[in-house]
Order: sequence, then structure tokens, then C-alpha cells
Amino acid sequence: MCPVVPQPLGVSIDGHLHGFRVTLAFLLSMCLSRMTFTAACPPPCLCASDIVSCSGLNLSTVPPDLPGYVTRLDLSHNVLTALLLDWPDRCLDRLTTLVLSQNAITHLAPDTFAPTPHLRHLDLSSNGLSRLNASAFHGLGELEVLLLFGNHISQTMAGAFQGLSSLERLYLGGNRLTAFPLELYQRDGDLPCLRFLDLSMNMVRQVPVQSLLSLATWQQSGIYLQGNPLVCDCALRAMLEYWERRQYRPLLDFREEYPCSLGQEEWLNCSASPQGGFHGTVEVSYQAEPGDWLMVPCPGVSLPLREGLMVFWVTPGDGSPALGVTDGQSSRLTVLTNGTLEIRGALREDSGTYSCVAVRGRHRSSNETLEVTVSVGNPSGLGKSGEERSSGGEHFNTAFTTLASCVVSIVLVLLYLYLTPCRCHGGKAGGVGGCGGRAMLLCADPREAELADRRVTGGKRVAFLETGGEHPHKCRAKHPVMDAAAIEGILKNGSRALEQVLEEHVA
Repeated sequence: MCPVVPQPLGVSIDGHLHGFRVTLAFLLSMCLSRMTFTAACPPPCLCASDIVSCSGLNLSTVPPDLPGYVTRLDLSHNVLTALLLDWPDRCLDRLTTLVLSQNAITHLAPDTFAPTPHLRHLDLSSNGLSRLNASAFHGLGELEVLLLFGNHISQTMAGAFQGLSSLERLYLGGNRLTAFPLELYQRDGDLPCLRFLDLSMNMVRQVPVQSLLSLATWQQSGIYLQGNPLVCDCALRAMLEYWERRQYRPLLDFREEYPCSLGQEEWLNCSASPQGGFHGTVEVSYQAEPGDWLMVPCPGVSLPLREGLMVFWVTPGDGSPALGVTDGQSSRLTVLTNGTLEIRGALREDSGTYSCVAVRGRHRSSNETLEVTVSVGNPSGLGKSGEERSSGGEHFNTAFTTLASCVVSIVLVLLYLYLTPCRCHGGKAGGVGGCGGRAMLLCADPREAELADRRVTGGKRVAFLETGGEHPHKCRAKHPVMDAAAIEGILKNGSRALEQVLEEHVA
């Protein structure tokens, strides 16, 4: 706020009016200049609302006095060589995007990005970084995208990406990495949200095939390995063939940049079919009870296996381990030397779809599959995804509902028959004499209808009655009563038997 200068006591307003105006104008100009200074765009950058662009200005240092309201800051195409801890002179707590590409940055100090705690997109591509310090990205818990391609990174230091709990996409292409950075997925969950990894155009020669098959990442977004000098062997050929079968986009989009083309498996001596006779199979299903011992052959693989053939089994569930022939024999799930999956002491959680990864050596038709479905316990309870189906329960509920409806109908009919009062005494209330048409009544005996209002006997019978001319005050049976066999048939056969019996007596 601008300070208010009060009029001095005992001083004439007319005598000092000019001085007061000068003082007020001076203070007002200072306030306005301060407001303009704090909100002004730092020269020689360009500003548009909350975007500040300082790109292509040959800057060697970050401009001072960056506005605190900036959400996107572009410092690309300059000659910055390092980012020190005090590179901004204030906390940029609204900054979400920082572009530092096409500079000469070779060093990132620890806690470099502490002044930008809400950063979500960081572009450090095309710089001179050769290593990443352990605390370079400390404090970026909201970062989602990190671009590091086009640098000189030869290895990822332990803890370099620690704290990036929200990171989803990591671009490391065009560097000098010689090994697959498997620690990104294994080190205490440093990157639990990582779904995209670009390792293209590096110097990687070997990849951990079995570990890659265990990662859920390759199935969701992808791992890009094109442009690396990968050594083609049976394990890599089996994985690439499996990826082709599963229509894996990172492989299909850059297939010409991968080794191990179709037809190389012969000179690699790792074809699954020695005579070239691939026998495709429709989906195979196995049913077992808990505790059973299962032997599941690999579909489409002819026995005996060639020497050097690699067989892997991908187990159900995201992040479940892939099994190989070289695994220890102590596990309940083991891959034998002939490629057969052995499940010892089957459990219900073993149910699901298993995929056999091996070199087949030819394209397959659409009805050929590499998958095997295993169900432990309920044969119809589990499908490919291992989730329980409710069809059996639905059939049971339908049958139970039908049976309950029949029982309730029979009980209601019997209650109607046995609890209907045998009142055939007309005329007392001015009504029509007799039972008034054909009716179904309960009487102890046709001759004891007079006493029906006063006592109940044990031998009740069912009869069809009409109004009688000779004895208007008695219920006279027109047809013989039902016997015990008819009643038993009603109870067994339900309402249909009851209708049939009633029709026979009415006729």
C-alpha cells in the first residue's frame, strides 16, 4: 500500500500546498514504479499472460526478477551451462512447465529444482549432461514428464530419480547408455507410476528378456528399444516374436530398426520345430483341484527341443514374474528343460492365462495361440483374466427361485382347500339357500355338514358341492373325494398336477 502523508499540525495549507503536492506525487510515483517493477516482464523476454519466453536470446544466465505468476517458462536455445540452487531469485510455486532444451547444461546441483515444487513438465533435452547426481530432482513429487534425450548420459546414478513418485514418462533416448536401466523398476519403487520409457538410439547390446517380460509397463504404454545395437540371440528373438504376436506398438512402429528379422532363427539354431512343422493349437485349458500337480506343455513347440532354445512362461497378473528354464527348482512353478510348465501343489490363485514365449519360426494364423488357461477349483469360475465368473451362481439362483415359487404355490393352494369354511346354510341372513353354485369345500363328512360350524374333525376330505334341492341345508358331495395318492401327487409335481386332478374331478 502507498503511505498516507498527514498534514503537519500548525502549518498553513495555503503556504505549503505546493510542497505537499510534490511530496504526494513523489510517493505515488514510487508506489507505481514498485508495482510496475514486480509485475513487469524481464527484459529481453516476451510475456503473454502467465507465459514467459526467453528462448533464443543467447543467454548465459537465467534472467533475474522472474514474475511469480509464471506457469510456463521457456529458456531453450540459449547458452546456459549450469543451473545453481539460486537460479531464480524467488520461489516459483505456480510454475508447471520448464523448458531448458538446446542449451549447454553439463551440471545440475543438488536440489536445483527446489524453488519449483509444483513442476509437472521438465525438458532438459539436447544438453551436455553426462551424469545425474543423486539429488538433482529432489522435491519434484508432482513431476509427470521428464525429457533427457540428446545428452551424453552413460549411466543412471543410484537415487538419481528418487522422489519422482508421480513420474509417468521418461525419455532417455539418444544418450550413451550401455545397459538397460532395470533399477528404475526394481529399486524400492522409486518410480511407481512409470508407464513409458524411451531408450532408443543408445548403445545397449543385451536386454534382460526375462525381466522385461515380467514388467507390466511394456503391455500398457511401452518400452522403446529401437536403434540400439542389440545382439540377436534366441531369447531376444523369442521376445520380439511374442511382441509381434501381441501387436506391441513400440515394436511394430519401428520394426525395421530392430534386429532378429523373421528367417534368422535357422542360423541362430533356436527354432522350436526341428522339421519346420509348427503345429498351431487352439486355446488349451487345464482343470485342477487345489493341491494337484500339473504339467502344462508349451503350445506349438515340438519335442525334443533344439539345443539353445529359450522358453519363457508369462504368468497371470500385472507384474507377475516370467519363468525361464534356468530358474531354481524350489519354486512351485517351474519351467522344465523341455519347456513344460510344472505347477506343484496348485492353488486357486494360480488360475488364469499363461503365455509361452519361444521361437516358432513362422507366421501363425489367427486361430493359433500361445496361451493356456488353467483353472484351479471351480471349472467354470475363472476365465482368461483369472476373474471369477458368475454363470454357475446365476443358474443356481434361477433354479432355486423356480423351486421356491412352486412350493409357495402348493402351500397356498392347500391352505385354501383346508381352511375354507363349510358354510352352506342359506336363508338365515336373507341370502340364497345352499352353497350357491359349484364350490370346493371342506367337510368332515357330507352328512355332518350341519355341525361344521361347531366342531372340526380330523378326517377332512375335499369334495365338489352344489346346491341341493332335497336338502338345501346340507353340503352334498357330487363326486367322490380325493384320496391320499392324489394329494401326494400334488405335493410332488406341483401346480400342474393339481390342475390335472381338479380337471378330472370337474369333468
